[in-house]
Amino acid sequence: MTVLDNLTLGHVTHDDAPFNHLQAGQLVLGIDAGNTKTIALIADASGTVLGWGRAGGSNIYVSKPRALQAIDQAVQAARSRAGLPVYEPTGSEPPVSKPDLAAVTLSASGADWPEDFQLLESLLAERAWARRWQVVNDAVGALRAGSLEGTGVAVVCGTSAGVAARSSEGRAWHSSYWQEPEGADELAAFALRAVYRAELGIDAPTSLTARVLAHNRQSSVEGLLHALTRRDRRAPRRLGRLARLLLDEAELGDAASLKIVCEHGGSLGDYALAAARQVGLSGPYTLVTSGGVMRHPSKVLVRALMQRVHTVNPEVQWQASGHEPVFGALLLALELARHPVDAALLRRLESTCPAQSVFLT
Repeated sequence: MTVLDNLTLGHVTHDDAPFNHLQAGQLVLGIDAGNTKTIALIADASGTVLGWGRAGGSNIYVSKPRALQAIDQAVQAARSRAGLPVYEPTGSEPPVSKPDLAAVTLSASGADWPEDFQLLESLLAERAWARRWQVVNDAVGALRAGSLEGTGVAVVCGTSAGVAARSSEGRAWHSSYWQEPEGADELAAFALRAVYRAELGIDAPTSLTARVLAHNRQSSVEGLLHALTRRDRRAPRRLGRLARLLLDEAELGDAASLKIVCEHGGSLGDYALAAARQVGLSGPYTLVTSGGVMRHPSKVLVRALMQRVHTVNPEVQWQASGHEPVFGALLLALELARHPVDAALLRRLESTCPAQSVFLT
């Protein structure tokens, strides 16, 4: 299969010179380039976070120039907080530095096809932040963040969705454009559809109606539909937040909401099982969930996901990721720099990472 052959853990690129920690430094850089935000962390070999930076979304499929600018901004802010030199762009040229870091891993939402990896690898090569660099899909980064061993399956459901799997033998796969069930934006569209159909009497009434109208400050469903579809409308901002209302109502037992969430969870489960098959996972393994939708207090979506998975493999164990995706990028960078990753290092990362407010969308 082409995707499995070409899109494994990621592409690792470095020069052939002997790797010298004293020359290249002991610090590593992890970057999570997401649809809504970009986070960069710099840490030392012990796992102590020394600097962080945040910028806007950086998906190259949305806007390549904005994506590269956001990555640069986040990294330069992290370098500044870590006390490292900050190199500003010269005209249209990217900010270039001397490679004072041991390794960098970029975990990117736009790393899907071989040409995407080539583009993002060239970004890291041009900027010369580190002696070694690596690009992975963001679902692979999320898997590394949620699993101490870096193996198993990750189901990420935030603004969008993705699935990744990795076996103990090192085989890896991520869903990329194979993925059908998406994240908050798609769930929001399902919620609106339920409200519209209930209003027309096609489906039974739903408690979503009152919640969605209040959220959008509308007094009628027709007014809501008009606001979202009229010719001179403004594009709705953060419509995906309706996914929270959908999960709220599903937890409270609303039939329409329950149907949507359970079907979505089952579909995510299908792709989790497909990912496991791609890398040969069977028997007991860990399935990690992460992303804003998965962090919602309701566990209806997770239960539906695991119910589907358990129909095929009842030995799979669910685990909610307790770490932000950028942790995965940082752990992969530490491994790329040949620093051992263990539970003690992970605890140090947890105790020295920036405040939770830095990561909120």
